[in-house]
Amino acid sequence: MTNEAIAPAGPTTVEGGVVGGEEDGRAPSPVRGHRRLVDYLEAFALPVCLILAGVYFALSPATSTTFLTAANLQVLIGGQAVVAVVALALLVPLCANQWDLSVGATAGLGAVYAAATMSGGSLTKGLLIGILVGAIVGCLNALIVTRFNVNAVIATLGTMTILAGVINLKTGGIAIVSEIPTSLINLGSETWLGVPKIGVLLAVVALAVHYLLEHTPYGRYLYALGANSTAARLVGLRTRSLIASTFVIAGVLAAIAGILAVARSGGANPRLGDQLLLPAFAAAFLSAASIKPGRPNVGGLLVAVYFLAVLNNGLSLAGAEPYVSSFVNGGALIVGVALATYLGRRKRGE
Repeated sequence: MTNEAIAPAGPTTVEGGVVGGEEDGRAPSPVRGHRRLVDYLEAFALPVCLILAGVYFALSPATSTTFLTAANLQVLIGGQAVVAVVALALLVPLCANQWDLSVGATAGLGAVYAAATMSGGSLTKGLLIGILVGAIVGCLNALIVTRFNVNAVIATLGTMTILAGVINLKTGGIAIVSEIPTSLINLGSETWLGVPKIGVLLAVVALAVHYLLEHTPYGRYLYALGANSTAARLVGLRTRSLIASTFVIAGVLAAIAGILAVARSGGANPRLGDQLLLPAFAAAFLSAASIKPGRPNVGGLLVAVYFLAVLNNGLSLAGAEPYVSSFVNGGALIVGVALATYLGRRKRGE
């Protein structure tokens, strides 16, 4: 089983300029102008769809009285923070063309161990244990993929299944809700200047991941690896180490998401991972169809998360059955993968 790269290759340098770039020494042509317009349309199609969906539900008779209320907007922002951080965890290995199916289960495991430790009375220790659990899972995934050469999909699917068993062993299938520190619960429920505090934390995490991927050599190496692993290896990149690091970062981010879930709900739900994986995957793949089409990116991911959130929230307010959200998320995942693959090939000129 192989994963198809969705990150585009960079422009080709030739004598006299950069082919397809801004500085090729030639006057603008109608063809290039048309291409630039198409690029803009691709980049901003999903943000426009997000705005249109919001306008529709704000004006629709079935939802106009509830959709734009402060309480509902706070639910929209705060309620998606956990999914968004899990999607960010997926995004890092995805940039290197690796899939981590275990991030949802890792979030659940981090939540369970953090909540269990906090129930003993130590908030700081609980936070550290939760993050450490995520780092350990990430290291195990990295070891299996890079040292034993197991395909990432198979390796992380196996890890996900094992973690589900560990969670059930730890909790007995019962949520951990006793003696969770009030300060953590307040973080998940209170607002700051009208914005949920958990949403502010999401912004901090997203900015950190954005900086890592877009403004550091490490991020450029990941995109190069995702675009063409053979070329990346030939130019001297330590591809195994890069891939291993993405799984460790993914594990830590997933554990942070689990801790935020504890803050949001006031406890650790043993079925948390099942609820997070599909919407997070849908958002991660849709990110490659927005803002920077053809490659996964943080801006596109946030747009995708809240586009799906607005759709699900609006349909729920309109009285749609709960199973409709499964149709929305599943359809978005299929569309996201298809668009990411198509745009990646288009950028590479295939």
